[in-house]
Amino acid sequence: MDVRTLCLGLLTVDEACGYDLKKTFETSFKHFFPAGYGSIYPALADLAAAGLVTCREVPQVGKPDRKVYRATENGERAFLDALSRTKPQHKLRSEFLAMVYFAERIDEPRLSALLDNQVQKLLETVQLIEASEADSPAAGGAAFVAGFGTAVAQAAADYIDNNRHLLAGARRPSAECPAAAAGANSGLRNAV
Repeated sequence: MDVRTLCLGLLTVDEACGYDLKKTFETSFKHFFPAGYGSIYPALADLAAAGLVTCREVPQVGKPDRKVYRATENGERAFLDALSRTKPQHKLRSEFLAMVYFAERIDEPRLSALLDNQVQKLLETVQLIEASEADSPAAGGAAFVAGFGTAVAQAAADYIDNNRHLLAGARRPSAECPAAAAGANSGLRNAV
């Protein structure tokens, strides 16, 4: 599934403007499918060009007109078709885990800061999802997804806290890694 299909799906539930969709991607979808304006607005333009959504302009005082989108009947059918054809996958891409994989090459203060920062971000995600649910309680699938996100983020935070000892003293002595000791690849290390 892609951003275009998710935007269409959201517009089958209720009409929305790009800002409303971005808020959904930043709250309800944050833990599994983030998207920004750079992908939302092109998706809306594609959907409108394909006749899958309509767009009406709502005047605003002191601001440009607000474009509000709604799925058409063809859009509803296209979304249901996409749901029936999608082979669900649960993907995870994590720069955090990629870095921690190489914990032996990260100095202890930096590694500790990485772990602390990740726990903080995960707990903020839990709070964001819970606050979003408190503001507008969801039913059915949306409630399930929110609960799943909360459970995964909390479990990940707990795992880091309970297992950071596995990384303690993981740093290789300089003698084992002469290239790192000599400063080789410093550009790569600084880029991370």
